[in-house]
Amino acid sequence: MIKKRHVLLPGTAGAQDPHPGQRRPEALVGFGFRYWLAGFRTGDVGCWELAWNVYATELGVHRAKPVITELSCWVRSIHQDAARGIQISSASCPGFCRDECLAISMVAACQHSACPAMRSCAFALLGTSNVEAVVDGAEQLAQHLTDADQLLHVHSICNAAAVVGNREPRPH
Repeated sequence: MIKKRHVLLPGTAGAQDPHPGQRRPEALVGFGFRYWLAGFRTGDVGCWELAWNVYATELGVHRAKPVITELSCWVRSIHQDAARGIQISSASCPGFCRDECLAISMVAACQHSACPAMRSCAFALLGTSNVEAVVDGAEQLAQHLTDADQLLHVHSICNAAAVVGNREPRPH
């Protein structure tokens, strides 16, 4: 029997599951978003390598390539189009902050054809009505994740209006 390796954060090598309660597809989107945005902010290629290693470990190199390409394009759109500072947790944090949850929710909403929820999450995340490039990127990423058998749960779609004032929304 082949045992599937888990997504590991830095400093957790050998851990059984560093994200208890986190579903794998949600973890991929949340940590990928975090690491890729950190790379854009700092210019540190190590952040992108960390994201690549997580995706390649979880999906295999062949299936990870198109997904990480779409992740990069989507996060770049967010980084460029945001009218406010996007918050991300530190690399070693096992949970997700508000903005990371909104990002996860956008992708989940795309996979479940919940357009109003997806657009409201985009508005809340970016702080602007100029969301088209980010919406397109989320749709592309969602499709590539679906193609890689990574379906986010419908309960990961949050009510963006309800979480705008909260510091720590948690998709289920």
